[in-house]
Amino acid sequence: MHEQTLLHYHYQAATAPSSPNPPTMLFLHGLFGDMNNLGIIARAFSEQYGILRVDLRNHGQSFHSDEMDYTLMAEDLRRLLVKLNLTQVIVVGHSMGGKTAMKLADLAPELVAKLVVIDIAPVIYPPHRHDSIFAGLFAVKAAKPANRQQAKAEIAKGIKDEGVQQFMLKSFDPNSPESFKFNLSSLKQNYERIMDWQPVNVNKPTLFIKGELSDYLQAKDTPTILAQFPQARSFVVSNTDHWVHAEKPDTVIRAIQKFLA
Repeated sequence: MHEQTLLHYHYQAATAPSSPNPPTMLFLHGLFGDMNNLGIIARAFSEQYGILRVDLRNHGQSFHSDEMDYTLMAEDLRRLLVKLNLTQVIVVGHSMGGKTAMKLADLAPELVAKLVVIDIAPVIYPPHRHDSIFAGLFAVKAAKPANRQQAKAEIAKGIKDEGVQQFMLKSFDPNSPESFKFNLSSLKQNYERIMDWQPVNVNKPTLFIKGELSDYLQAKDTPTILAQFPQARSFVVSNTDHWVHAEKPDTVIRAIQKFLA
């Protein structure tokens, strides 16, 4: 079967631009997510900016592949931006999407103007961080539930946090062989590559937004970040965890607005 190579996307032109050629903001979701995850943030910028939201490979309605790493994901984005004739894009990415944004800026600097990286660092993460989540997801796949209520009972076998359960169940799809819109088997197979990182050199204005209670972005990472992103600055959102943009969207929006001003 010929593999589809163009990502599923949604583009919306700026609704009230202040210039004839307003810049575009590209929004990238994290692991197990889809293009809707950063929707609240995206809507806040939809008057002045074109908004491009995508499903990364093996997520949402984008193509499934047995191969997955940051070079491949950045190349997927490069191909899409070239097709849409977009340059000098402002890229906003959360978690895995943040790493993909960083790799895109390294791979195709001519396409990227600025970066906003939400609660992730350009480092290698431990290989078992999502073990309980995978356990819950594979319990759903094995049981083949017919509806979300049945899926919730299965997913709770691995995932105890109600909020994480609900987030995963947004992608539940009883008609998929994987039981989810995302390609669960490939995500598990490529998990070490998703946790991995190869250093980059990106001399672009970059804002790192950290959830105060999250351990994904730590003070000890600062020298590593500055070595790869010499124009980096940071902003900490108090009393938030890894899904900082969902917990305090207004604070995240204001931080991005200040960065772009």
